[in-house]
Amino acid sequence: MTQPPQPQENNPYAQQQPPQPGYGYPQQQPQQPYAQFPQQQGQQQPGYGFPPPPAGRSGNPALGIVVAVVLALLTAWIYGAIMKATEHEIGYAAVAVGLIVGFASGKVGGRNQAVPIVCAVLSLGAVYLGQLTGYAMALGEMANISFVEALTDHFSIINEAWKHEADVKTYLFLAVGAIAAFGAAKRAAQ
Repeated sequence: MTQPPQPQENNPYAQQQPPQPGYGYPQQQPQQPYAQFPQQQGQQQPGYGFPPPPAGRSGNPALGIVVAVVLALLTAWIYGAIMKATEHEIGYAAVAVGLIVGFASGKVGGRNQAVPIVCAVLSLGAVYLGQLTGYAMALGEMANISFVEALTDHFSIINEAWKHEADVKTYLFLAVGAIAAFGAAKRAAQ
């Protein structure tokens, strides 16, 4: 036996019509699907569509690299002078070289991905050149010549002395300077 169809008012499963505006109900705005997404409105809103671009400095990467080169040469000379004065390699000086090169270059260069990498390489070279400068200053004092002459005319002797004296600590200082430069450049660009 089939039951006769029941009127919709008595059927609890029947779809109910939304209340009509007026009679105490607020009038509702018709909703358009996907109207809130920024791709269709032409603007970005937090939480919808694409995330906002990362905040940070937009700088000049070429100028940042030039700043890194100049500071790498300057800090190499200072590192060499400290090394010659103390007659030791100093780890904090290698960290300072990396921080100075990376921070200044990151501030000027902005959030470009190449700037921290270039800073790390230049800092590694600056620490190496600083150690060679320290040897050149010591050789120049012993031979009564300028450190520039000792570094340029007797580079092979100085490099051989550096290789002979290099140990784990020397390579650690090179790595620490590069890591400090990379991190400082990333942080300064934020």
